[in-house]
Amino acid sequence: MAFQSGTLFAVPSTNTNPYSKLQARTSLLGEKYNKVLVANRSEIAIRVFRTAHELSMHTVAIYSHEDRLSMHRQKADESYPIGKIGQYTPVGAYLAIDEIIDIAKRTGANLIHPGYGFLSENAEFAQKVTDAGMAFVGPPANIIDSLGDKTKARAIAIRCGVPVVPGTPGPVERFEDAETFVKEHGLPVIIKAAMGGGGRGMRVVRSQDALKESFERARSEALSSFGDGTVFIERFLDRPKHIEVQLLADQHGNVVHLHERDCSVQRRHQKVVEIAPAKDLDPKIRQSLYDDAIKIAKEVKYCNAGTAEFLIDQEGRHYFIEINPRIQVEHTITEEITGVDIVSAQLHIAAGFSLPEIGLTQDQISSRGFAIQCRVTTEDPDKGFVPDIGKIEVYRTAGGNGVRLDGANGFAGSVITPHYDSMLVKCTCRDSSYEFTRRKMIRSLIEFRVRGVKTNINFVLRLLSHETFIRGNCWTTFIDDTPELFKLYRSRNRGQKLLTYLGDLAVNGSSIKGQNGEPALKSDVIMPNLLGSNGEPIDVYQPCEKGWRNLLLEKGPEAFAKAVRNHKPGLIMDTTWRDAHQSLLATRVRTIDLVNIAPLTSHALANAYSLEMWGGATFDVSMRFLYECPWDRLRRLRRLVPNIPFQMLLRGANGLCYSSLPDNVIYFFCEQAKKNGIDIFRVFDSLNDINNLSLGVDAAKKAGGVVEATMCYSGDMLKKKKYNLDYYIGFVDKMVNLGIHILGIKDMAGVLKPKAANILIGGIREKYPDLPIHIHSHDSAGTAVASMTSALEAGADVVDVATDSMSGLTSQPSLGAVLASVDGTDRQLEFDNNQLREIDNYWSQIRLLYSPFEAELKSADSDVYNHEIPGGQLTNLKFQASSLGLGAQWFETKKAYIEANNLLGDIIKVTPTSKVVGDLAQFMVQNKLSAKDVEERAASLDFPASVLDFFQGLMGQPYGGFPEPLRTNVLKGRRQPLSDRPGKFLPPADFDAIRNFLSEKFGDVTDADVASFTQFPGVYEDYRQFVDRYGDLTNIPTRFFLSKPQMNEEMHVEIEKALGPLNSRTGQREVYFELNGENRHVIIEDKKAATETVTRARADPSNPGHVAAPMSGAIVEIRVKEGSEVKKGDIIAVLSAMKMEIVISAPHSGVVKQLLMQQGDSVNGGDLCAVLEKP
Repeated sequence: MAFQSGTLFAVPSTNTNPYSKLQARTSLLGEKYNKVLVANRSEIAIRVFRTAHELSMHTVAIYSHEDRLSMHRQKADESYPIGKIGQYTPVGAYLAIDEIIDIAKRTGANLIHPGYGFLSENAEFAQKVTDAGMAFVGPPANIIDSLGDKTKARAIAIRCGVPVVPGTPGPVERFEDAETFVKEHGLPVIIKAAMGGGGRGMRVVRSQDALKESFERARSEALSSFGDGTVFIERFLDRPKHIEVQLLADQHGNVVHLHERDCSVQRRHQKVVEIAPAKDLDPKIRQSLYDDAIKIAKEVKYCNAGTAEFLIDQEGRHYFIEINPRIQVEHTITEEITGVDIVSAQLHIAAGFSLPEIGLTQDQISSRGFAIQCRVTTEDPDKGFVPDIGKIEVYRTAGGNGVRLDGANGFAGSVITPHYDSMLVKCTCRDSSYEFTRRKMIRSLIEFRVRGVKTNINFVLRLLSHETFIRGNCWTTFIDDTPELFKLYRSRNRGQKLLTYLGDLAVNGSSIKGQNGEPALKSDVIMPNLLGSNGEPIDVYQPCEKGWRNLLLEKGPEAFAKAVRNHKPGLIMDTTWRDAHQSLLATRVRTIDLVNIAPLTSHALANAYSLEMWGGATFDVSMRFLYECPWDRLRRLRRLVPNIPFQMLLRGANGLCYSSLPDNVIYFFCEQAKKNGIDIFRVFDSLNDINNLSLGVDAAKKAGGVVEATMCYSGDMLKKKKYNLDYYIGFVDKMVNLGIHILGIKDMAGVLKPKAANILIGGIREKYPDLPIHIHSHDSAGTAVASMTSALEAGADVVDVATDSMSGLTSQPSLGAVLASVDGTDRQLEFDNNQLREIDNYWSQIRLLYSPFEAELKSADSDVYNHEIPGGQLTNLKFQASSLGLGAQWFETKKAYIEANNLLGDIIKVTPTSKVVGDLAQFMVQNKLSAKDVEERAASLDFPASVLDFFQGLMGQPYGGFPEPLRTNVLKGRRQPLSDRPGKFLPPADFDAIRNFLSEKFGDVTDADVASFTQFPGVYEDYRQFVDRYGDLTNIPTRFFLSKPQMNEEMHVEIEKALGPLNSRTGQREVYFELNGENRHVIIEDKKAATETVTRARADPSNPGHVAAPMSGAIVEIRVKEGSEVKKGDIIAVLSAMKMEIVISAPHSGVVKQLLMQQGDSVNGGDLCAVLEKP
């Protein structure tokens, strides 16, 4: 039956459940009591329905409008709304006495069970139920009146000779009376609601100043919760235990106890964890509690279920505080240790049965084992237990022997509203001992998976694991007194986060910057098989024990360097794991694809001098675009390849950045890199500035690493007068004086010709016969194999190569080609060709996997000898040019690169100085500027930020000095020039402050996290926020990371994808998956559907008040607002285009009349960004 517009109308009331015939329809309580209405909601309503059905009773549920989707409706035979929509508040509906009784009468109910809370302790309600001819499942109204009112209960206890806590003799209605009590008895005191419980209307007062507000808040809360604002006051005991005795009494004068419960673990007077029986309670005290509880019950002729509550102070004295005349939330643990169904007993007693008739005499009631109940709530412990609301996306619970769950709205799809108590489910565990029960509860809570709303599970786990709880010595303020409880265990929620990422990928496509299309490889990668010299397969799951790192670990950097120099055959460093994919694939290769080949690499390249695999651009890109932790990559690969030295790239005083960092940051970073697995530090400075270089050298040396100080090679030594042999030999002299272990030569553009290599290496070898030399080049012109062969013949010890399928063009020369070139000579390389081919077969597949990042370079380009663009930059610069709309002007960009280099003074071009040249070149092409235009208009142009950094001196001092007057004009009114190492002017980083900041924001952090933040603070924070949303995606196969999952496609988890319809109001779609056989869904914003087309006004070049965007990009910062006064050259905004930042400055002094941009806006070159007017 149901109500409509306040009128009862008929609906067939017969239970249509096909299993209903299995239940006898004759109530075990007799025909007079065969239908029960539960005047409550949620978990307790379901609890009563279940027992009622076992007794073959018919059940009736009631619900507020806000509860219309609640589970308790479905568990009853009939359900009815309380009043009309909007007639009652969500709580008020369950306090509507007359409405509820009217529903009971109309539906033919003959019993009403009040549950707990709401009307359960309301004497008026109990009386009206009785007056209506129905049985109230609880004490009679007069008993509720005498015991439900805590002030009256105190008087009864005193009359019975039961000790009570000193308090007011009766209710306190005026603040003045409260003040008088405090003056007489002192502080602290506790103000309690006379009616109700559950911690509502209760305040502890420890200072006189807080008394008035606490009194008013307690009264107000009591009134709203129980309809009665009466309060009383007691002296507050310090650190007492809260013990309660479960009572049952019938209408014939019989009273029994069902033993006690320890409810001391509370937060704000609300119980969190309950234990039965109380652990290690003195038997004498226990018996006294039983005796006093029964004494009070018999004094008032108590009937039905009730709970006598006591406090026990630190001296073992007990004090009666109240009798709750209803069933308690925690009744489950008493049921578990006694085997008594308390709800069944309540119904029998209400129907007139005596306790002996239902087998409940004191001698028949025993306690066995222990039980613990934990209340799982939708509260956020990190935010002061603020209730969380929302839709439950995943709901998986515990089970097994001795585990009981009492819940209601815990299911996937359930919507948690703010209207009611935050309890989601009660988890009760039982076992033979306290410790076994505690462990079972921990296991059970760990099994829970609740996603979509916050829960207190991690907090409760922390509590259960605390030493005080383990000993069973908790007190009522234990939680408030123990701040370490809030150092929570963190749930990673990996499954749901993974699905959120895959769902976003399915709806919006890949968000990885630079991706063009989907991978060409659509099948799984075929893993290679390595055969030993005997033709037998090599067990690659066991890392190779042979390798150069063994010598390094055993004898140290000096002995390692000496051994390298004394080794007659040539040595190689394989760059496949870093610079090769940086140069070819925009640094997008993921950790999983390195991890998969690492064990085989350990064997096939065991004779390698090192693997270049970390640092440089791969560090920030791994966080920025791949959403991976670079430190995790280093540690994982180190475990898999323990035998080959790992080498990283360090930009001197810049660390891994494009400008100087505080000195202590460089030292700290190198220390962490060495601890996590780096062996060799290739240290360079992009301008060959010995002052910047020396800091990095010293930091690497103090970290305990092999110091490979590196000289950057630029231009054509055979033709250039600026960078000739004398220059390079002179710079080597300076580096040797730093006490380096190995000399590196870094030919970033691949312009070191074979003849130049022979002269350069020969000259260095002649002067420094014992100095190990390591040379690095790129194959942009197609001559690197010849150059590396020439270098080895001239006395170089190590040359850089890449596996064949990842070599050539802007990458390093081919390992196979260099191997063949020195075959048969005394510099012959010591590798197994068959094993190298197997490794290369893997990388040929991987390159197809990363086809969306190919730069589409088809052949070598000898034009590099003219423009001198470094190999690693060439692909990135071409990609940036396309992103900025300059793809069709690539030839002009290369030409502008030459002009830009000359404008800057023909500088050494290695990241970050090569980026300065590239940024300036793109700026010139975008704005159609010639070199002469730049020189003449330097004071008024809005140069890219990197150009300003260079001219200011933030990257160091270039050989030959800065070009003048260009430098002065560029910096005029913008920045002050530096003449010394920039790091000298930077204050040291406060690592403790950084660690505290990161801990507060992200939880547990390591020294490696601090090191990441000091290098790239914004990138690191964005990465952590991404991981918080999507989880750790490192182990997702790359094919699924970059492309949309297909229907019924499987990966590590079983994926079955389906897209729901677009919600036109929210712009969201629901995406459905199957994860480990479990149906799940995630809600994803459809970014294409939500995209708006914005047409921007164009700046009028003839209007001096118009401020235009100098090139296409995104507004990342706005420095002014409308009405701001600005001077000529003041920064109005900062625009970012790829990795380049450009300032938008005021063309003249004035007032900002209009801003036509917001942070995050995308603009095109020439778009109107602001309007200035002269003051």
